[in-house]
Amino acid sequence: MAAPGTQLKSKRPTCPSCSKPTSLCLCIRIQNPGLLNKVNITILQHSLERKHALNSARIAKLGLQNVTVSTVSDVKFDATFMIHLFDPGHDSGSGQNGEKSSGFYQVMDNKADEFDASHVTKGSKEPVITCSVGKYGVVTNISIGNVWMPHVQWKRRLSLDKILASKVAVDDLAKGFVVKKLQKRRVNGSDEAEEVEEFEVAVPPGSVLLFPSKNALDVDGLKAMDFEAKNLIVLDGTWSKARRMYCENPWLRFLPHLKLELDRLSLYSEVRHQPKAGYLSTIESIVYALEEIGDYPEGLDNLLGVFESMVSDQRRCKNERLSKLSSA
Repeated sequence: MAAPGTQLKSKRPTCPSCSKPTSLCLCIRIQNPGLLNKVNITILQHSLERKHALNSARIAKLGLQNVTVSTVSDVKFDATFMIHLFDPGHDSGSGQNGEKSSGFYQVMDNKADEFDASHVTKGSKEPVITCSVGKYGVVTNISIGNVWMPHVQWKRRLSLDKILASKVAVDDLAKGFVVKKLQKRRVNGSDEAEEVEEFEVAVPPGSVLLFPSKNALDVDGLKAMDFEAKNLIVLDGTWSKARRMYCENPWLRFLPHLKLELDRLSLYSEVRHQPKAGYLSTIESIVYALEEIGDYPEGLDNLLGVFESMVSDQRRCKNERLSKLSSA
């Protein structure tokens, strides 16, 4: 209860769309909201990033039509991943002669390149991969479905590398899959843990991970492989959090990796740590990646202007706080 003669401070009103204070709303700054991007964007957002003042994924969500965001948490105790193929009834090794997997196109919306994972998993009898992962990405257990048993060499111990060494498995995964993550969490602060579903993400054919791993290729490298990017997966978080997300989501290794050959400072380098040039914010990475891929709707650059103005807001607020402290 407030002391006599005092008033409770009311919470600042926020915009329901961008979650920013109404005085700093981003929505009115976006000139062409909902730009039609032909390459889907799938953002895996770290749970601590969602409410961060400089979270730029919200700009992508507001500014582009085909964007999905899934929240990802650090593995605290143990996580289980289950992968189902888009078309679980197909024959392993099929799809030759340039045929495209029917499973993907059955769950596509004809008006926009969006997909619904719930339609994919209903007919799936068993996951092709089930694995348990501990903190920092330690894989403690892994198994495969019967459909791959004759094709994966695993006499003594199964591993992700052995799955990646199977052409049948790699070809099947390239036709699209759905990954579900179950995470163990403590119940009401007790020692007891329960398993809850954290996310279910559809990974359609043509998916590529934007991440600068040692085996990552630039856009020209993907083209040389005759690979057409249709879905760009982006990790949203600080660089240390993004690295941990990468390690703790081993299914990302099944995707080709894309790197951006850019030697430029991020627009937020003055207010947020940037390890080195080329380490960019989420919205910068998305805009530059779409540009290099060739999906460049008119007005895309405006999203960078919106981000720059958001950084300026943060810088100004920071300076105002410091000024008040110094004058106190």
